[in-house]
Amino acid sequence: MIIAVDGPAASGKGTIARALAAHYGLPHLDTGLLYRAVGIGVARAGGDPDDEADALAACGFDIALLGDPALRSEEAGPLASRVSRHHDVRAALFERQRAFATQATGAVLDGRDIGTVIAPDADAKLFVTASVAVRAQRRHDELLAKGEDVDAAVIEADLVARDERDANRPEAPLRQAEDADLLDTTDLSIGAAVQRAIALVDARLKDRT
Repeated sequence: MIIAVDGPAASGKGTIARALAAHYGLPHLDTGLLYRAVGIGVARAGGDPDDEADALAACGFDIALLGDPALRSEEAGPLASRVSRHHDVRAALFERQRAFATQATGAVLDGRDIGTVIAPDADAKLFVTASVAVRAQRRHDELLAKGEDVDAAVIEADLVARDERDANRPEAPLRQAEDADLLDTTDLSIGAAVQRAIALVDARLKDRT
């Protein structure tokens, strides 16, 4: 069983995907970490994330990099969004994601193009979203909990810019797959959002039996 969870930054898709993986006993991959690893790799090498050659050179990172706390930093998000626009970068990371999705155990993957590109054959697809204001507040609270004091207005502006880049990039743009269920978490608690996600997936699985 493959479950695809897509959506913009700070929508709750990662939390929901991890909860779904635990509920159904499936391995989980946050595909955004792959792009964050490339972005951080470019930055550490002194390269330009907007340069395709520099970004591609950082795609051969060791899998251990996915555990680096720097990938969860506020700096890594915009870098990931910038390198993800490159065709060769997406092609280089496609096989890693596809291999994870098609493993014999099944899998849950979250990102921005899982249901449309990586696993269009997924058994269940969710598109998780929330208002920009709520997403910015969530990210602000998350960073404060980590000891990072970032202005909420700056975070909101960054999210708007990232949404624009992700939705309008020429290849694999952020969009809801035609057969994906929409889950708006704006007014939902974490627990309520997870329960709604499980109900949506269960309904899809029932339809397939």
